Amino acid sequence: MSQPIDVAELAASYAGKSPQDILKLAFDLFGDDLWISFSGAEDVVLVDMAWKLNKNVKVFSLDTGRLHSETYRFIEQVREHYGIPIEIMTPDPALLQPMVNEKGLFSFYRDGHGECCGIRKIEPLRRKLSTVRAWATGQRRDQSPGTRSQVAVLEIDSAFSTPSHSLYKFNPLAQMSSEEVWGYIRMLELPYNSLHERGFISIGCEPCTRPVLPNQHEREGRWWWEESTQKECGLHAGNLIAKN
Repeated sequence: MSQPIDVAELAASYAGKSPQDILKLAFDLFGDDLWISFSGAEDVVLVDMAWKLNKNVKVFSLDTGRLHSETYRFIEQVREHYGIPIEIMTPDPALLQPMVNEKGLFSFYRDGHGECCGIRKIEPLRRKLSTVRAWATGQRRDQSPGTRSQVAVLEIDSAFSTPSHSLYKFNPLAQMSSEEVWGYIRMLELPYNSLHERGFISIGCEPCTRPVLPNQHEREGRWWWEESTQKECGLHAGNLIAKN
């Protein structure tokens, strides 16, 4: 890629295109410099679409050390199903151990999830993204009306770019609904996290995730003790920046 990218123009022109078209654009622009973020939930749709375009697709996932056992098994299912490596990013022990020693394993119930997510998720993600030019996520606009309703299909990642490193972020599934995602999974018989069969919709760390009741929004199962319109762990902090 030698020509500068007009992010606003591309985001507008691809806003109504299919996820596959958006992923094809991402691969055309960045090739092997594009990484797929796999969170261990229905992001398998994103992995499936990307793999069908590029069998050498690069995928990474964050292991916070607090995931459900079902999530760990699911990550291995996806690795085996597609025959691809999944790079696992883990927290820095030099940051994690002092927090746990000082505040225990469940401090987030008292003082919010920001510090714990910062160490277990944001630092490993920042470490990974500092080495890549572009990444693609499974964010959807219907996941969180408070923070994700305006997610663009392509953007400069305002949370993880630096003055010397512009990071491009693709959200190919932005326009897909939960029903469309699950229709895709069922139609193609893709692997999925077995927790979904027990009422879990949005799946994160075990202490911070619970099943939702009928007619509850999926984000109500995450950090349920906190104010509902700010439910981002920081992986997509740019959503809050843009909203504000």
